[in-house]
Amino acid sequence: YANNPELHPARAATRAVDEGVPQALSNYRPQVNARGTITQRWDDTDFRGGGGVDTNGASATLGLNVTQNLFRGFRTANGTKQAEAAVLASRANLLNTEQNVLFGAAESFMNVVRDRALVELRSQNVAFLRQQGKATRDRFEVGETTRTDVAQADARVSLAVSQFNLAQAMLNSSAAIYQQIVGNKPGKLKQGYSPNGLIPNNLDSALTVALTDHPGILAAIYNADSAAYNTKVIEGELLPTVSLEGDVSRTFNFQGNTRSSNNASLTGRVSIPIYQGGGVSSRVRQSKEIAGQRQIELDLTRQQVRASVISAWGQLTASRAVIIAAEAQRNASQIALSGVIEEQRVGQRTTLDTLNAQQELQDARVNLISARRDQVVAAFALASSIGRLNAQRL
Repeated sequence: YANNPELHPARAATRAVDEGVPQALSNYRPQVNARGTITQRWDDTDFRGGGGVDTNGASATLGLNVTQNLFRGFRTANGTKQAEAAVLASRANLLNTEQNVLFGAAESFMNVVRDRALVELRSQNVAFLRQQGKATRDRFEVGETTRTDVAQADARVSLAVSQFNLAQAMLNSSAAIYQQIVGNKPGKLKQGYSPNGLIPNNLDSALTVALTDHPGILAAIYNADSAAYNTKVIEGELLPTVSLEGDVSRTFNFQGNTRSSNNASLTGRVSIPIYQGGGVSSRVRQSKEIAGQRQIELDLTRQQVRASVISAWGQLTASRAVIIAAEAQRNASQIALSGVIEEQRVGQRTTLDTLNAQQELQDARVNLISARRDQVVAAFALASSIGRLNAQRL
């Protein structure tokens, strides 16, 4: 939340959109301009009968102009509402970005935890298989087994080494993604936090919360409002504009009999658009199409959020069942491996039976590690899909 590079530009973009409101409100306020001029004149006049007159003069003028809009075809009011809707949409988008970043952090955290456990598990598997391979070669040397058993043991060792290298590569990739999202290299990561407190008790409640509070839906609603107000702003260009302009000035003459003069004026202006070449009408039609597009996007967003909630709920429910099954599989495989090893020692099992039992135990442990990771990630995904995975609620 503090270091992620994706959040910083999103926050800056939101602050930039915030400035649209005071810009829209400025149309309610007067425009005041001061001016100053200095003029030097040289006049040389020649007459037909001969002779002429040379006139030189210098003057300076200071003035103040004030213009106040009285009516702009409701464009100021609608423009302000449009800007406010854009601000709310931007804040909702920022909250959605925050959700995605926090979910990415949780997911990358659990990926590192999973991959570290897999690396440790693969390392233990390599050590076990190498021990089995050595024992098989020892029995082969005294004639208790065959070269086929030795080859099978060596093949399993090679496979285990390949799996260990793959797990190490996955861990390096997960650690790099973690650092990209979180901002630090992963240290000693400990599991324990669960977002279950953010999750409703049933699917219907989750859908109700999501369709009401999800920032993606809120952003789509505000974008639709902003587009509708934009249509009204453009339609206001077809209405009259009324303004009041006041001007005061003082002129100082540096030559001649007149030392100074004061001038003041008050002007009311009414501008009635008659024909703009069809440009404004085209923009009105264009904005209406965009407003319709925003409404369709809102419906689509609602459908996407609904599907996301149902999917995340199903994944969370399934992951809990998978953990129970994986734990049972691991326990049974552990007992089976111990029994096969004892039976191999008395000649009732072959080397291949032991290798297969070890592989089944290895698969069960991998499944359990992955299932535990999937359960936590699914819980965070569900919290995100209903719109509650934000810094304030966490």
